[in-house]
Amino acid sequence: MPAEVTLDGGIRVMVKRGDAPGAVRAEVTGLRWLAAAGAVRVPAVLGHDDRWMVTEHVPTGHPGPEAALLFGQALAALHAAGAPRFGAPPPDGPENAFIGFAPMRNTPGADWPRWYAEHRVLPYVRGAVDRGTLRPGEAAVFERVCERLPELAGPAEPPARLHGDLWNGNVLWGADGEVRLIDPAAHGGHRETDLAMLQLFGCPHLDRVLAGYEERAPLTDGWRDRVGVHQLFPLLVHAVLFGRGYAERALTGARGALEA
Repeated sequence: MPAEVTLDGGIRVMVKRGDAPGAVRAEVTGLRWLAAAGAVRVPAVLGHDDRWMVTEHVPTGHPGPEAALLFGQALAALHAAGAPRFGAPPPDGPENAFIGFAPMRNTPGADWPRWYAEHRVLPYVRGAVDRGTLRPGEAAVFERVCERLPELAGPAEPPARLHGDLWNGNVLWGADGEVRLIDPAAHGGHRETDLAMLQLFGCPHLDRVLAGYEERAPLTDGWRDRVGVHQLFPLLVHAVLFGRGYAERALTGARGALEA
């Protein structure tokens, strides 16, 4: 967890340690890649080495509808900045990265349904089975979803520049009325995945966030019906890290996708 530190002169910064090899590099390159889009703001990286990173401290305020609308517009611009391929890591970022404390492999692919199945769903299904969080027979439900992804995924879209771990805890509502994003698991992906994660774990004024987003980049028809498909990735990651409750939620989402 990051810690707030006051430097000589009274300047406050955030200091974070990355215990796993490559964790700091993945986060630093992710923050810089998001910042380079000139869309959503992120805390500036003030310094880092292989184990530690220092970023600016962001005074926080309260979520508001106007800030939420602007955040949605900025998120649309971030996604539109694009990525070379699905699964592409940030420039100079490691292929073996992380989402939270879970490993996340950034292996590029050209076809979103196949890439999502091979690198964002099935690895975590196997991990959950190995840990006993999912029963072996339950894995077949996710395998069937993966087989049907070409028809479930909706119209093809170009790779978006994703934050990649966009739950509400990684959205800082600044005291200045602007949102900053922290702790990215940045990679090239489908823009609906970021939006689905915001909905999964709750986001203040989500209706205003979505309204701002659609003002700048309207979503394709049927996107609400695909939310469950995009939530499989974060739910399975949480099943690997935190247990059976998330596995059951992932199963519910997978079965709902198959019944749609």
